[in-house]
Amino acid sequence: MGSISVPRVGPGRPRTRPDHVVADKGYSSRKIRAYLRRRGIPHTIPERVDQVLGRLNRGTRGGRPPGLDRCVYRRRNVVERCFNRLKQWRGLATRYDKTRESYHAAVTIASILLWL
Repeated sequence: MGSISVPRVGPGRPRTRPDHVVADKGYSSRKIRAYLRRRGIPHTIPERVDQVLGRLNRGTRGGRPPGLDRCVYRRRNVVERCFNRLKQWRGLATRYDKTRESYHAAVTIASILLWL
């Protein structure tokens, strides 16, 4: 989480505080949520089933469930579908390119071909 950076349009160093974080259930730990809350970063992360059951078992000490904006979370599907389309390219999925520049070039070419 500490390596998040949002590039700026103009000059200046990248921002380290994004406008909003949308993640899947793999990032729903208390530690990550507390980190985002402490930094003032709004987030949309659904709870895992075991976390919901654990919170319910604790009763009133379990606290309130975190809010989930379903409309924002549904838009994450567009990004996931793009990743799945890019992974159809065998070289990208298995990362045959060894250097960062050649991998970036392959992703760019695949993206252009998907776009066309």
